[in-house]
Amino acid sequence: MNEAAPKPADDPDAGLPDPIVVKGLVSRFGAHVVHDGLDLTVRRGEVLGVVGGSGSGKSVLLNTLIGLKHADGGTIQIFGHDLAKADRKAWDEIERTWGVLFQRGALFSNLTVKENVAAPLIEHTKLPMPLISGLADMKLALAGLPKDAGALKPAELSGGMIKRVALARAIALDPDLLFLDEPTSGLDPISAGAFDKLIRELSASLNLTVFMITHDLDTLHAICDRVAVIADKKVVAVGTIPELEKSKHPWIQEYFLGPRGRAASDANVARGAH
Repeated sequence: MNEAAPKPADDPDAGLPDPIVVKGLVSRFGAHVVHDGLDLTVRRGEVLGVVGGSGSGKSVLLNTLIGLKHADGGTIQIFGHDLAKADRKAWDEIERTWGVLFQRGALFSNLTVKENVAAPLIEHTKLPMPLISGLADMKLALAGLPKDAGALKPAELSGGMIKRVALARAIALDPDLLFLDEPTSGLDPISAGAFDKLIRELSASLNLTVFMITHDLDTLHAICDRVAVIADKKVVAVGTIPELEKSKHPWIQEYFLGPRGRAASDANVARGAH
């Protein structure tokens, strides 16, 4: 478990707006209310895990943060920008501050790996193609992929490689904020562990703030600074895992103190001992 270190007095980020501030969010589909007064603040430079039961609204929250769904109430600010008040030009600027890794990668099947990574650069910049090509190669390398992978099509990739290509595309524009939707879903334990390590290394080296939806307890223990728990249509708790383990909320107790939660905690302690 990695806890965010206190910011020094001369920290250049001091006084800057938080990456994500959600206040009183209401989300509904017809008569079905998913969120009712949800509040959440994500701090600069942290890796925040978001957990909750099936149907609690984790993906709805992510989709609302990135503009795929409109909020039915409340406010959302990204780096101080109110999404509800942003015009098209402002939206373009806001979108350049984040990258998104969707659960199944969402790669363009008709494009090569390198073309997938280059796509955001072509869409959002006016850089010359030789420079875009070089940047795409660099992002693939940062994601731990060999250079010859760039010529492959998504159908030729393993599940782990798809995740890495999607991650390379998500960081193509050098974002400050990274959204991850179940990044280790479908990976075997060894591949999932390697991907966790990659996310943590990129977060540190690129000074990223990471908002990550996951159900993977090992991932939560390994790389998250804090965890936000969605239940009862709200964020019912935010904190480090040791802090959450003290909660009296029944879902939190079952999730973190049940057999699987204890096994993940013990594994994390064992990793720290080596």
